[in-house]
Amino acid sequence: MNPSRLRILAVGKVRRGWIQDGIDLYRKRLPGLSIVELRDSTPEKESEAIRAARRPDERLVVLMEQGETLASIPFARKLEQISSERIAFVIGGADGLTDDLKSEAHWRLSLSPMTFPHELARLMLVEQLFRAQAILQGSPYHRA
Repeated sequence: MNPSRLRILAVGKVRRGWIQDGIDLYRKRLPGLSIVELRDSTPEKESEAIRAARRPDERLVVLMEQGETLASIPFARKLEQISSERIAFVIGGADGLTDDLKSEAHWRLSLSPMTFPHELARLMLVEQLFRAQAILQGSPYHRA
């Protein structure tokens, strides 16, 4: 898994310092991972902004409550399978993503059956990307 082939397109800003500290910690461990912050708006305008920010060669992965829920090792294996492609993970705003954007996704992913604030979802995703890299490299970080 090459973090420079991964981007996170996230609606909204991280407003809580402790969440940003966690994101920064894992980003340092994933050099090359970029996060693009998009402005809060209506779901329709957010979808337009996501489409505009997405690169044509990126596989679209949307995070949504009804997406596929995977444990960390299967998540790492799935990332390994698509690691030759560029991937854009999308975290929508408070009102979620439009149905048409969800239908464009190559993969619909859920971090949990529970719902989380989008800024916390961002931290959880970055940590899981780091964990996936650790699993694939055989690092002792993942001990489950």
